[in-house]
Amino acid sequence: MVDFSYRNITSGMVVLKCIGPDRFFLERAIFPQEVFSSTAPEGSQLEIWGIESYGPNLEQRLRISSNEVEDQIPA
Repeated sequence: MVDFSYRNITSGMVVLKCIGPDRFFLERAIFPQEVFSSTAPEGSQLEIWGIESYGPNLEQRLRISSNEVEDQIPA
């Protein structure tokens, strides 16, 4: 398991989804300026979804790794 943190720097709420191996799944609503910390299996995919008037919008997709630098994957 790898520790990770995400800070919502937007002015609106976002939904964090983390999908990993062995049926690992985590979903949380993150409020503006909130910092969320958790652990996830190595290689899990982290998605940040914004909430727009027309529905959800995928804003970021990241890969959880034990390296200090996270690899961003374009949405």
